[in-house]
Amino acid sequence: MIQTIKNEWFSNIRGDLLAGIVVALALIPEAIAFSIIAGVDPRVGLYASFSVAVVIAFVGGRPGMISAATGAMALLMVTLVRDHGLQYLLAATLLTGVLQIIAGYLKLGSLMRFVSRSVVTGFVNALAILIFMAQLPELTNVTWHVYAMTAAGLGIIYLFPYVPKIGKLLPSPLVCIIVLTLISIFLGMDIRTVGDMGDLPSTLPFFLWPDVPLNLETLAIIFPYSAALAVVGLLESMMTATIIDDLTDTPSNKNRECKGQGVANIVSGCLGGMAACAMIGQSIINIKSGGRTRMSSLAAGVFLLLMVVFLGEWLAQIPMAALVAVMIMVAIGTFSWDSLRNLKKHPLSTNIVMVATVVVVVATHNLAYGVLVGVLLAAMFFANKIGHYMDISSKASSEGGARTYTVIGQVFFSSADKFIAAFDFKEAIDKVTIDLCRAHFWDITAVAALDRVVLKFRREGTEVELIGLNEASATIVDRFGVHDKPDAIDQLMGH
Repeated sequence: MIQTIKNEWFSNIRGDLLAGIVVALALIPEAIAFSIIAGVDPRVGLYASFSVAVVIAFVGGRPGMISAATGAMALLMVTLVRDHGLQYLLAATLLTGVLQIIAGYLKLGSLMRFVSRSVVTGFVNALAILIFMAQLPELTNVTWHVYAMTAAGLGIIYLFPYVPKIGKLLPSPLVCIIVLTLISIFLGMDIRTVGDMGDLPSTLPFFLWPDVPLNLETLAIIFPYSAALAVVGLLESMMTATIIDDLTDTPSNKNRECKGQGVANIVSGCLGGMAACAMIGQSIINIKSGGRTRMSSLAAGVFLLLMVVFLGEWLAQIPMAALVAVMIMVAIGTFSWDSLRNLKKHPLSTNIVMVATVVVVVATHNLAYGVLVGVLLAAMFFANKIGHYMDISSKASSEGGARTYTVIGQVFFSSADKFIAAFDFKEAIDKVTIDLCRAHFWDITAVAALDRVVLKFRREGTEVELIGLNEASATIVDRFGVHDKPDAIDQLMGH
């Protein structure tokens, strides 16, 4: 246990603390922006980012992953805040946490194994595009100074690591933010800063129980929003955890992460914050800046609170161009450029799933819709492919009057029609043997297909014998099949 604590907390202290500072600085404008999207005071997003980042460091299942207020969650809150106000949002945040904890105990995090690699790639590419698009308002209708500062920031980010000796000691995004802030202050540039985004809080958060009536009417109002927030939050967190797993070559506990997200959201709601989830952009900033353990998440949350409360005057002077440069770096680093090069190599079905996921996410700005479409398409393509891996051959007996059909492969809803079409019901024979030793029946559609084959042969006066049915297939056939029942034909025809 001591070794585990050391590995998860104290194995990379310097890298984690420096990465935490970078992430905290990048969280400030995003938390404010997402608060504005949701229609609440900037403090709501900042307090949520602080509390969730700190709590998830202790209870989360993916070390090094950053959780805070996100745009995907903020979009789901707009109507609730507009129609019912902040207090109902806080109540919905608490219920979101409860639902996520329940999901963790139901082990719904394990459902990530049904998300194919092409869906994950599409999710990553779509998020990279959304991150880049989110920076465009800061780069439109602005003076040339903003473009110059952004270009300089990108230059620092990508070139600083090559500086001898110190290039590997400090995260280049942190150097970018510090240098551009000093330049902006020294030259007195009239460009947009963090302070222009909204007022920063000047006090520490305090316990706040939502001021709403505890009755079924309140539950009816907040439950649809809480359910949507819980699903989107867990989906984005699970996808982000999968990506960080790949980046660090380390595993994560998805079900623990579900419960951790729930606990963090309950704490957020009690401290006046809105519902939050994992952030792929900040998580990648953390990893690329050297963060690896739970200490980096804790440092990001603590530094965020200390900065906005005690260093607000200095933070307000950070030019948005510096943070835009950092986020452009994140977008470039997030996008899977190999997916473009592999379009000619990968199967058409894989490319369609990836592109469809990207298009739906970018078009709707809803990660859940894109992933749902991707998973459904991947399942359809898989079912279609497996449905073709079935072969039925036949051999007439040497004495005549009998034929043996050998079925090899998977029989289910996609291959049921092919299964029926492989039999010749017009052949005048006395007996048909269907060898199912190398076949498997998966669903009631497959059982119904077997019923039809047997009954069609019997209707022609042919004796039918089934052999070799494995135990699992025999169980479903015995339970749902009708070909051995007295009124089999009437049942099959629906009479």
